[in-house]
Amino acid sequence: MYECYIKIKKVFIYSINKLKFINYWFEKNLKLAVNPEKMDNISKDKKIILFDGICNLCNNAVLTIIKHDKRNVFVFAALDSESGKKIIKHLGINTSKIDSIILYEPNITYELKSSAALLIAKELGGFWLISIVFLILPKWFRDFVYDFIAEKRYQWFGKKEQCDLPNSSFKDKFI
Repeated sequence: MYECYIKIKKVFIYSINKLKFINYWFEKNLKLAVNPEKMDNISKDKKIILFDGICNLCNNAVLTIIKHDKRNVFVFAALDSESGKKIIKHLGINTSKIDSIILYEPNITYELKSSAALLIAKELGGFWLISIVFLILPKWFRDFVYDFIAEKRYQWFGKKEQCDLPNSSFKDKFI
């Protein structure tokens, strides 16, 4: 019985160390540079999540992130909002080719699709940290799954006619 405990402990420690390495490697190697041009009225100390404002799945994801964002790391903008369009233009992203969540760290980096979703989950901490295990999967595969869900999201979860206005209790989370 004791040998079994030792083996489980070794596997657990190995797994934790592997996750730490993956996290370190990802942060050092996969950040994308953005146009260094400064933008006005954009919070420099927050990470900005751009999302599809009419998508029910996306709106529920935003509410979940707000609920679990204990460190107040994120602010939000709909892709088709004035702020969202300004950021997209600044980043040089062609929205006709990309229909995706965007995680933007002002004047540092941005991430799209599955990488954005996994990094958001990582920032939430707690139970959500488990999701960083998926970073070991090839990006093309993660994005394939992401694109499949994104393509079906209106069919599966529905959509709104227009983006909802933020609730007054978390209006400061939207730019």
